[in-house]
Amino acid sequence: MYQSPESTLSQHLDPGERLLWSGQPRGGIRLRVQDAFLIPFSILWCGFAIFWEVSVIRSGAPFFFMLWGIPFVGVGLFFVFGRFFLDAHIRARTTYGVTSERILILSGLFSRQTKSLQLRTLTDVSLTQRPDGSGTITFGGTHYMNAFFPAGAWPGTGRYAPPSFDLIERAKEVYDIVRNAQRAASANV
Repeated sequence: MYQSPESTLSQHLDPGERLLWSGQPRGGIRLRVQDAFLIPFSILWCGFAIFWEVSVIRSGAPFFFMLWGIPFVGVGLFFVFGRFFLDAHIRARTTYGVTSERILILSGLFSRQTKSLQLRTLTDVSLTQRPDGSGTITFGGTHYMNAFFPAGAWPGTGRYAPPSFDLIERAKEVYDIVRNAQRAASANV
C-alpha cells in the first residue's frame, strides 16, 4: 500500500515539529558514476565464473567442483543484473524529510531504519547538482574510504558514506530549505 512521503514522515514528528519538505529519490534503474568501473568488472567476473562452471561440467570433474562454482556465478549475476534491481527497490522504500528541527531519512530493505540528524549540530551540507536540476545533498563529512568504495558500489560499503538525500528532484531548492532551516534552528537556541 502506497503512503505519501508526508504521511510516512508525520508518524516520526515530535510535538511542535513542522515538516518543511518531504520527498523520495528518483525511482527505477539508475546508472551511477561507479558503474563505469563496476559494469566492466562485473561482466569479467561473471564471464569467468560461467566459463569455469561450464568447463567443470563438460570435463566431468567431481561434483564438488561443480558446486564450488555456483556461488561465484550467483555473485557475478548479482553484480551484472541484480544490484540494479536491489538499488531501485531500496530507493522505492526510502523517504526523506526536512523538519523545523532535523533531517529525517527513512529507509531499509527488510526493516525500517530511521536516521535523524539535528539541524543545530549539522556541520557539513553539500550539494551535487545535475544539469536537469536533480542531485544529491550530503550531510556530514565524507569518510576517506568513500573515495575507493562509493556508497552502494559493493555490499557493506554504505557504512563509509555519509547520510544523504540521494537522487532527488529540484536539489538546489531542497538545499536552500535545509540551509534556511539550519539558520532558523540555530537562532532559536
